[in-house]
Amino acid sequence: MPKVIPFKAVLPNKAFTSLVVSRSYETYKKKELKAKLAYNPYSFLHILTPGFKFQHEISGEQRFNMVKNRYLEFHERDIYEYSKKECYYIYQIETHHDTYIGIIAAASVDDYKKDLIKKHEDTIQKREEVFKEYLKVVGFNTEPVLLTYPDNDVINEIIANITASETDYQFATVEQQLHSLWRIEDKKQIELIQSHFERMNAVYIADGHHRSASSYLLSEEMYNATGNTNYNYFLSFLIPESNLKISEYNRLVKGLNGLSKEEFLFRLDETFRIENRGLELYKPSKKYHFSMYLDGEFYSLYLRKSKYNFPDSLSKLDTQILFKTILEPILGIYDLRNDSRISYGCGKDNIIKMKKQIDDKEFDVGFGMLPITVEELKHIADAGLQMPPKSTYIEPKLVSGLTIYEF
Repeated sequence: MPKVIPFKAVLPNKAFTSLVVSRSYETYKKKELKAKLAYNPYSFLHILTPGFKFQHEISGEQRFNMVKNRYLEFHERDIYEYSKKECYYIYQIETHHDTYIGIIAAASVDDYKKDLIKKHEDTIQKREEVFKEYLKVVGFNTEPVLLTYPDNDVINEIIANITASETDYQFATVEQQLHSLWRIEDKKQIELIQSHFERMNAVYIADGHHRSASSYLLSEEMYNATGNTNYNYFLSFLIPESNLKISEYNRLVKGLNGLSKEEFLFRLDETFRIENRGLELYKPSKKYHFSMYLDGEFYSLYLRKSKYNFPDSLSKLDTQILFKTILEPILGIYDLRNDSRISYGCGKDNIIKMKKQIDDKEFDVGFGMLPITVEELKHIADAGLQMPPKSTYIEPKLVSGLTIYEF
């Protein structure tokens, strides 16, 4: 049932590709961003940071208009070029440890509205509105929403056959990743891929809830006003469920909500069986098990299931259990998005980073858990529920400026 269509992408001129593409804008620290802008005039970051040209910080609608101007300048300098045919694009990312491969396409806003594109995360209305206005002014979308779909043998075979041929684009990044892109131009292959997506019950948002929500708002406003059908779709990267990688976020908390260490441990003992692990870098190996670092020592926390109810799929998530048994009732953290006492960590060696931050007195206690599975993500989405914030760190992380979808 989901409608996934080919489109005419705007792509970098091959001579500039490796210089143009960038990580997501939000991942750059201030000094790194400034260096990229200073030493690479072709970086897509110049489009996203248009005030750099005048050494002036700008925001709001003025920034949006200047983003559009920088984008037009890149066209004028032949840094970007238009595809001549409507295509699907096979996109592959190779890292030291993993290879991700899927299809870049345009996904239907109507499917988002009908819940054929399923969500597992709540969105913030203000962010939706701001990004909707951004898209409306600039007229293009360059960061695909990451969608995942059930593994499909026919689609896999088409991908395998095409990727056995020479790439249309290939480039490496300073993050030591190899990126490859192939066009799917053959009409029969396009129709076959499209028909197999239409046979699926649904696809799922893995990453990009605000981007998809903003695209929906934009479609509601602009299609009715202009009749432009491009507003009915948004840029997406569709990846099989088996190729999706989900890692966990740790929770770090400042203070013990007025409790002493002993009082805090006594409160935990009501719901958890606790074992002191000393200096062992303990990571849980099962659901409903948690690691905790407190006052220079690691602890394992095992949920006493008789003390906890499991009425729905949300209640079975480790992130929700941690919230409902510790963060909210004991530490007094009710707003996981906005409470300044809580922070989140993810990535390689995260448990070591958590230990260091607590040893350095930045935080007082930290918690770790197993990653959420794709099946858990789907159960939450199917039930129309939302996970707590920072429940999943999902890979692959996509580059900006490679395939652009214009409205």
